[in-house]
Amino acid sequence: MLALFCFLLMLRMGHSIDDHNFVTETVGVGQNVTLTCTRQRSSHKETLYWIRLVSGKYPEFMGGTHTFDYDGVNKTPYITTKQGPGAFILQIHETQLSDSGFYYCIKVNQLNMEFVNTTFLRIKGPEPDINDIIQVPPSDPEHPGDPVTLQCSVLSDSEKKTCPEQQHRVFWFRAGSDESHPSFMYADGNSQDECETNPEAQSPQKCVYSFSKTVTSSDAGTYYCAVATCGQILFGNGTKLDIKVANMWDLETANTALFLVSAALATSLIVIAFLIYNLKKKTFHNGNASFPHFSVSKIFCQRSL
Repeated sequence: MLALFCFLLMLRMGHSIDDHNFVTETVGVGQNVTLTCTRQRSSHKETLYWIRLVSGKYPEFMGGTHTFDYDGVNKTPYITTKQGPGAFILQIHETQLSDSGFYYCIKVNQLNMEFVNTTFLRIKGPEPDINDIIQVPPSDPEHPGDPVTLQCSVLSDSEKKTCPEQQHRVFWFRAGSDESHPSFMYADGNSQDECETNPEAQSPQKCVYSFSKTVTSSDAGTYYCAVATCGQILFGNGTKLDIKVANMWDLETANTALFLVSAALATSLIVIAFLIYNLKKKTFHNGNASFPHFSVSKIFCQRSL
């Protein structure tokens, strides 16, 4: 029976819904809601069912009854299905955000099914108290191996606590140039040490969240700060992180320069060693050789002649 319900619901979702049988109802979180389905008294063995279809889940059986008068009641802590005068009623006590979805009233007569009506129930949660999410990018490009700290400032109205039972949850995502979807990086909770309130004006309240890591060349991309609150997720403007890596031309130039300097240094050392060797050799020979003694007057006379 469940497989048949799934098949019929998928067929129904693939076609346009008759406006006469389709209605939309919006209620706030925590409110009570009552959905009705017309019930025509019949002696035939017909039954009515309430089926709920929520995105990402299998169809849920909420309750059933006969078309003829019947006193049976299906009741859970917060959902009740029962008969009313000429109607089959579905009541939800203190709705939750997870109650949003399509509610189908289906009439079954043996193997025949008929969608009596369809209601799209939208549960509206409280508006977030966040005024702005600010991300400031680093001033200079980073290099591989450098420690980097990204900050996210969340400004909220301290007097407008629409979700007092919930704290802000902060998530960091990175969208690289070669990725089609952002990848989850880090989750951070709320801490009173990270928040400060202006004593003169009680709003806005500023909470600063940080994300630190030692970067590599593959960490380049845009980092987004996302804040989950009141059943919603709000994203910051993003911080672009540039990683400066030496290119091949710089590496080749540096290697060539190093090679030339090394070669010049080696050549200089060889020349210096050769000169020192020759100087020592010449000094040795000069110290042991006998040189003729010339008379200065004789040389002067020869030059005079």
